[in-house]
Amino acid sequence: MTDELPRLTAEQTAERLGVKLETLYAYVARGRLARHKTARGSEFDALEVERFAASRRQRSAAAPAELRGHSDGRPLMVIDTGFAFIADGELYYRGREATALAASASFETVAHWALTGVWDAGAAFVVGGDAVNAARRVADGLPPAGTDRDRQQVAVTAFAALDPLRYSLDPASVVPAAEALVAGMAEVLRTRAPAAAAGVYRDDAKAGTASIAERLWVRLSDRPPAPQDLRLLNAALVLLIDHDIAVSTLAARAAASARANPYAVVTAGLGALDSPLHGNASRAAYRMLERVVSGEHPERVIADTMVAGRGPVPGFGQPLYRGIDPRARLLLGMLGDDPAASSVAEAVERLAAPIVARTGAHPNVDLALAGLALASVMPDDAGEVIFATARAVGWIVHALDEYAQTPLRLRPVGRYRG
Repeated sequence: MTDELPRLTAEQTAERLGVKLETLYAYVARGRLARHKTARGSEFDALEVERFAASRRQRSAAAPAELRGHSDGRPLMVIDTGFAFIADGELYYRGREATALAASASFETVAHWALTGVWDAGAAFVVGGDAVNAARRVADGLPPAGTDRDRQQVAVTAFAALDPLRYSLDPASVVPAAEALVAGMAEVLRTRAPAAAAGVYRDDAKAGTASIAERLWVRLSDRPPAPQDLRLLNAALVLLIDHDIAVSTLAARAAASARANPYAVVTAGLGALDSPLHGNASRAAYRMLERVVSGEHPERVIADTMVAGRGPVPGFGQPLYRGIDPRARLLLGMLGDDPAASSVAEAVERLAAPIVARTGAHPNVDLALAGLALASVMPDDAGEVIFATARAVGWIVHALDEYAQTPLRLRPVGRYRG
């Protein structure tokens, strides 16, 4: 049975043990853990890692009584996935580098391929006008303080209520519903500038079949996009489709394990995504960048942010990568190649230099989203909307996988500590 278990990467093993990679390799050097060298890098047997973790817990039995038997809520859980994986500092979608896909293919093509396994260069996501109008009416009923993410969240419920096949878990029903839902999550947002929309759509007929990047742009920015703007936004959408078993993905899979319908799966994912340590991290990073662009000293901005947040600097560090997040590498590189975004690209460099030097934490995708939004004259929460729209596809990909597994297999067992 051990041969059927997926092996853990070095990063996953270190995360499981709660140690740095240097410490992990010290265990290897001392013969306490065996590693398997592959073309993808070092890998570790999941059960051996769990046994080693258990032995470390046993050695801590001399701890104070109130700490004995304590669970930190992060037991080893290995979930087989068939789409995204990380190896040697790169993100792959079914064996293809995600950064290469982001630089060369449309979001719709990659998303359709993720959902179906079929590569269609002409894939387009279409949603019915009646459904969009109904979802907009629901979203328009939100209080004035409602955000774009709020509009998307209530729209998902509205789209579900309008779908007579919402409870069908057959891929033939789920895939078109998912593609229409993603289009609807963009369409339900308010258009910021009719002139910008006219410049993107060019005619009324195209408005309903525009790319997701085009639809989001006219709803997040009030200036017409240049071609490089849409390429950058499209790349961000591709790179955010999936990323291992993130917290929101685990929530979505747990819902699918209980046979929640696809709309409920997305709702579960949105709930977990709406958090400062996950989907909302780009907002805090945006505010840091904005201050640096306005002329404030980077070190002062960093210090203020850490005092206010009492935690890691937003936009930096990704435990699954030893160096820079490859998603950030591509997006920040594209941003740096755009002369119109030079002030933001310079702010990123000035902000990153002291953090990398002092902590070793490199930019992650949240910083890249913040830079994209700031350079594109979008609001500070635009990164959250982009993230949610793209990741909805990944959640449905995981749901389709989970629907084929034993129901309720992801229900954990609690240990009473009262």
